[in-house]
Amino acid sequence: MARKDKSKSKKKAANKPLEFKEFTVNVWLTDFNSFEFGFYKKSRNRAKSRQFTKDMDLVAEVSENGETTGMLGYREDLWKNKEGMDKRLVMKLFTASLNWKASLDLVLAKSLQLTMGARGLPVTVYSINTGNNNHVIYLERSANKWPFLPENFSFFILDDDNHPHFYRLRKDILAIGSDYTLYDQHNVPVGELDGKVLTLGGKWYCRVREDHADPRVMSALKLITGMLIFNAGCTKHVKWLAKDIKHGVINPRIEAQEADLYMNPRRVR
Repeated sequence: MARKDKSKSKKKAANKPLEFKEFTVNVWLTDFNSFEFGFYKKSRNRAKSRQFTKDMDLVAEVSENGETTGMLGYREDLWKNKEGMDKRLVMKLFTASLNWKASLDLVLAKSLQLTMGARGLPVTVYSINTGNNNHVIYLERSANKWPFLPENFSFFILDDDNHPHFYRLRKDILAIGSDYTLYDQHNVPVGELDGKVLTLGGKWYCRVREDHADPRVMSALKLITGMLIFNAGCTKHVKWLAKDIKHGVINPRIEAQEADLYMNPRRVR
């Protein structure tokens, strides 16, 4: 009887429908939103968090179960008004009350290194800081990219025992919008980013299988969804930077914040 009960429980577990955690990212077409529009709004937002810089522009609202749970913003001055090595993408994820939660930065030196190694094919690399966690997540666009075929991004997270869990985000071939599928290290689909095209600003319906919905993965995917708004621009920027460096047009120099990412942890302090 005990064996029969065990086999029945296994069958029930196998037949149990998979559960997902979901979130929606609604991209705004203009700055006329309740979080930024109005006198002194940006000043008040900066007062709530040091991470809300003077040039921070909110571009999207994150919602879960019909409630607003977060905001996505980027540093407008760094992206729109700078050139060359000074131009880069910095995105930040805030809570609904505009407290900082996570950041994504375009890492130029690493992007250029891999782009040159790929003989000019642009390989963008982003560092993702998810708050108080000990490890930084690195998101990388794959250099294994043929013309007209979908792009892939990859990243991994470390658990408490230093076991890495690898993920690949692949753009779907047959899709009307900008759809991406998330695969685990066994090449099993565990999530999706469903981009809707018939919206004014843009809308993403995203879901991740519950057993993979680690808070770091969820925060990273929210930032990645925001990054995809600027994906084409970042790819072109890295491509032209690599060309300018190759032909001696610019003398590359990275800022101190990025240089800190490459510091030797065993250096004498």
